[in-house]
Amino acid sequence: MAMIVAAAASAGIKCASPVPPRSRVRAQSTSWAGGAEALVRSGAVKAVRPKDAAEALGGEGFRLLDVRPPWERARAGVRGSAHVPLFVGDDDMGPVTLLKKWVHFGYIGLWTGQAFTKMNDRFVDDVAAAVAGDGGKDAKLLVACGEGLRSLIAVRMLHDDGYRNLAWLAGGFTKCADGDFPDVEGESKLQYATIGGVSYIFLQILLLLGVVK
Repeated sequence: MAMIVAAAASAGIKCASPVPPRSRVRAQSTSWAGGAEALVRSGAVKAVRPKDAAEALGGEGFRLLDVRPPWERARAGVRGSAHVPLFVGDDDMGPVTLLKKWVHFGYIGLWTGQAFTKMNDRFVDDVAAAVAGDGGKDAKLLVACGEGLRSLIAVRMLHDDGYRNLAWLAGGFTKCADGDFPDVEGESKLQYATIGGVSYIFLQILLLLGVVK
């Protein structure tokens, strides 16, 4: 982490606060996803395996909420699902974005050319608008992403906002098999649509830096 701070300083980038100590980073990085995992363990949020998703959607009345960014959903998505990205494109060229690009280059080892991302500040409001016709906060939502981490964070945010009929797609779309979601559209198979997704990479970086709590 000292390398990140040194590189930022050499590039003229001022950090708002020093990089937190490792113990603090660990605590911060687990607070969002860890809080959601506690909800799943307690039964407050139902964990649904991809092979059981069709039953949850068809027999139990859940609606699929896809929180992947638009470019992942464009590769493959489930027709009729609600789509509200937890991460959105970041076109800002300010110091924070430049630092993210430096970290991406240094830690990933190549320049992918994919879109950089940031947290969607309107996520909760956007979900409310998307599910207004499904009962609002009483809506039964099966929250899903590519690998299951972003959807865990989304579940925690929605639960904190008062949603109580939530389910989580365990392991995300990457764990699904052909036929788990029969009505898939796009150029890719659903389980491959997130491979190389930059929003997931940057989520790991933000957790590491203690930016996301």
